[in-house]
Amino acid sequence: MSEFSLWDIVYNLLLAARWTVLLSLTAFVLGGLVGLLLLMVRTAGNPWVIRLVRGYVELFQGTPLLMQLFIVFFGLPLIGLDVSPWVAATLGLTLFTSAFLTEIWRGCVESIGKGQWEASASLGMNFTQQMRYIVLPQALRIAVPPTVGFSVQVVKGTAVASIIGFVELTKAGTMITNATYEPFTVYGCVAVMYFLICYPLSLFARHLEGKFRHVAR
Repeated sequence: MSEFSLWDIVYNLLLAARWTVLLSLTAFVLGGLVGLLLLMVRTAGNPWVIRLVRGYVELFQGTPLLMQLFIVFFGLPLIGLDVSPWVAATLGLTLFTSAFLTEIWRGCVESIGKGQWEASASLGMNFTQQMRYIVLPQALRIAVPPTVGFSVQVVKGTAVASIIGFVELTKAGTMITNATYEPFTVYGCVAVMYFLICYPLSLFARHLEGKFRHVAR
């Protein structure tokens, strides 16, 4: 058993929290880019593409994130691709995030009135121009609050990456607990740090939702 002061515990957890934040940001940005691409091809209207994207979304929404990380981390080496825990966690969370963001944004795009599409088509705009100049700017107002709200789920989802050996906040908490035998203190600090990361995002999402609701009126 090692002697750790409260500051030692907090300091080491803060170091690990950097990786939690970095993994969350990386997965959210990459997942957003993939989700936007999937949204564009799904909205284009090709029936086969729509089925493929829908299957992709349902696959990642309908299976546990833990299983997805296991498949990436242990499955890729079977085809000769050795990946580090960081790469596996990033890839798994990116796919998970993209599936949910695609569905969130699809609902926002479909909430735009059909008349907007027809009016822009009457002006001679193609699909890309309709999305860029007419539909997406309006859908953005609707999409921002739930997108920011979902970012909280991404942050909490990073905890699952500890299972494949990625040392983030939860994994560091487990390692420190094994050294100090003070689980209540250590996991209490871990919980507080997750709260300090997630609660501002929840408040921001609530603020945006109220702001956009006020503007809509």
